[in-house]
Amino acid sequence: MEHALSPAILAELRRPRPYPAVSVLTPTHRREPENTQDPVRLRNVVAEAKKQLEADPSVTRERRVDVADQLDRALTEVDLAHAEDGLVIFAAPGEHRVWSLPRSVPERVVLSDTFLTRNLVSAQAAERAFWALSVSADHVTLWNGGPERVTEARVGGFPLARSRTNFDAERRMQIGDNPSTFRDEDTRHFLREADTALAAVLRDDPRPLYVTGEQAALSALDEVGSVVRDAVHVPHGGLANGTPEAVWQALRPPLDEEARRDTATVARELDSARGRKTFAAGLDEVWQNAREGRVRLLAVEENYRMTVRDDGDHLIPAVSGDLDAREDIVDEIVEQCLETGAAVRFVPDGTLDDAHGIAGVLRY
Repeated sequence: MEHALSPAILAELRRPRPYPAVSVLTPTHRREPENTQDPVRLRNVVAEAKKQLEADPSVTRERRVDVADQLDRALTEVDLAHAEDGLVIFAAPGEHRVWSLPRSVPERVVLSDTFLTRNLVSAQAAERAFWALSVSADHVTLWNGGPERVTEARVGGFPLARSRTNFDAERRMQIGDNPSTFRDEDTRHFLREADTALAAVLRDDPRPLYVTGEQAALSALDEVGSVVRDAVHVPHGGLANGTPEAVWQALRPPLDEEARRDTATVARELDSARGRKTFAAGLDEVWQNAREGRVRLLAVEENYRMTVRDDGDHLIPAVSGDLDAREDIVDEIVEQCLETGAAVRFVPDGTLDDAHGIAGVLRY
C-alpha cells in the first residue's frame, strides 16, 4: 500500500492503459467505531468492479480474468489497520497499484482506458509534501514528509553512509592535530556527495527542503553544497540515525511557522485580487473560471467538500448517491487548476468563510 506521490508517479499513472483500466475508490477511517465497516465496504466495492467487468461486452474473457486477478492481488496489499481517509485501487491488464490517501474520496468504480487520478492529484496538492535531510559526519538520511508524518525515503542512493576509518584518527593523534570533524576534507567530500545526490532527487521531485544536523554540519554543508543553501535549517543533531517520530517532532515548529506564513500570504493575495476585481468566490464561480483556465491561484479550505450536480450552466447542491451527483467536485477543480498552471493552496478551515470555503485569484 503506497503513500508517497510525486509528479513522476502521477504522470506514469495517468498514461493510457489497455482497456479496461479499473479505478476503485472508497472512503476509509482511522479510528473506531467508523473503521469497523471498512473491510465490508471494501469487499463490496471490489465485488462491484468485478460485476461491471463481467457485464461489459467489450472486455474479453482473458482480460476479465487478468484484471479480476489484479484486483484480488491488490486486496491482499491493503492494510486497513493503518488506513487513512481514502483508498484508491488501480487495476489493468498485468498491473495493479494501491494508494492510501489523507483525504476522503467518494465511493465509486470507473472502467476506462486511463486511471481516475483526480483524487490523487488533489491529495498531493493538499499534502504539502517536503523533503527533510538529516546530516551527520558519517550518515545522511532523506525523509519524505507530509502533513502528519515523515517516512524514510530510499531514493537517489539515500541513505548515504561511510566508514569511520575515513576520519584517519590515528594520523591526527600522531601529529597532534584534532580539527573539527566537519573541517576534515574526507567529511566535506562525503557531504558534497550528499548534496549531489539530493540535487538529482529535487530535479525529479521538487519540494520545499528542510535540513537537520549539528550547527557545524549545517555550516559545512552550506559551504560545500549548492542545493541546501536555500533550505530551512533546523539545528538538531542525532537525527541521521533517528526515528521518524523524532524527526517529525524536530520539524513541527518550522513546519507550523511556514504554514502560518503561507496562509497569511494567500490571504493578502485574495484581498489584493478583490481590489483588482480578479477575485472569484464560491464553488460555482470558481468552477466556471477553472474550466476557462482563468484561475492563477486557488485557495481551498482543508476539509471543504461538496456534492453537486452540473445542470449545464451552474453547479447545484445534490445529495450523495443522487443520479449524476459529483461527489469529488473539489478534487476536479484542483486538478483542472493544476492542469492550467495555477498554484493551489489548502488553508485551515474557517479561513475562507466569506468565500464559502473556496476562492481564486484570476489571471484576467
